[in-house]
Amino acid sequence: MGEDRASLGPLELTDGRWRVGDATRPDAHWVEFRPEGLHQHEPDSDGRLVPWSRIMNGIRLTWGKHPWDTNNRGLYTLRGMVAARDGGWLHMTLRHPYEDHQLRFDQHPRPYRAVDALRLEALLRQLTDEGRLQLLGDPDWVGRAAAHLADGENRRITSRSLRQAVANALAAAGPVSP
Repeated sequence: MGEDRASLGPLELTDGRWRVGDATRPDAHWVEFRPEGLHQHEPDSDGRLVPWSRIMNGIRLTWGKHPWDTNNRGLYTLRGMVAARDGGWLHMTLRHPYEDHQLRFDQHPRPYRAVDALRLEALLRQLTDEGRLQLLGDPDWVGRAAAHLADGENRRITSRSLRQAVANALAAAGPVSP
């Protein structure tokens, strides 16, 4: 995954940085993984940073134009692709103060495989549960984990298979780069 462009669903490596959403369009929203936390990029704005330490429960993905449209959490086609094309949201609960928070991202022109989106969400949830979200700030580590997760076939997906895929990816990614 050392290429300049690699992906796992909406997560894409562009110019050495991992981003959720299409960061190539000037009018787009996307979320960047930085060493200090998630950085929301928005048109005509400096964006905002959510430190890793503030995120207290598993991050989940929803699809659609609005963050409250959670009915679109799992709209997938019969061919195993994400059905919604209006963008997406990363939902999380933050601490100090406690609040529900959403970060918006615009989708790439390419379709996303359902298995990739679900594995990305499972990875984010597992890292949150283990208190290791800061690993996402290391581009090399994310590349190793994403490469392992992207190798999966697009077939029947269960909670157990997602947990196993993430456990295997965490083991394959190894420690953070020095």
